Amino acid sequence: MKIPSNIKAIVFDWGDTIMRDFALPGPMSQWDKVAWVDGAETALKALSSKYTCIIATSADHSDTVEMKAALARVGADKYFHRFYSQKELGYKKPDVRFFQAVLRLSGFSPKESLMVGNLYEKDITGAKQAGMTTVFFNESGQQGDFEAADYQISHMALLNELF
Repeated sequence: MKIPSNIKAIVFDWGDTIMRDFALPGPMSQWDKVAWVDGAETALKALSSKYTCIIATSADHSDTVEMKAALARVGADKYFHRFYSQKELGYKKPDVRFFQAVLRLSGFSPKESLMVGNLYEKDITGAKQAGMTTVFFNESGQQGDFEAADYQISHMALLNELF
């Protein structure tokens, strides 16, 4: 099953979706080590020239400036067109207002937007309530009924196969 052709924007979660979250203290931009999630760069290389790629995080220790700095450490910043954090938005995932704010500020309707995230309860359920198409990045192989997920992938590079 392919992603609907009306999708114009892809919203990505940050930690453990694009960059590995090592759960170190403080902002990721200051960590001793940072790394891509396997397959994320492959997905972004293919998708960022065709879609508006947005990164939106509920990270507690990083605002948008710190997120951009962390993304730049692995070269991921160049693939994103818009950057949002809960610190500036005033809402955290899964609050539907987080997703509504991201879409409003980006100029896309929910029907034109796709959310990709690794935490079902935080990333997927709120996005689905906001009316977005959703991709659950289930890298750990969690079992369950993920009815709010329109698609499910186990490796980020598999995202490309949905388009």
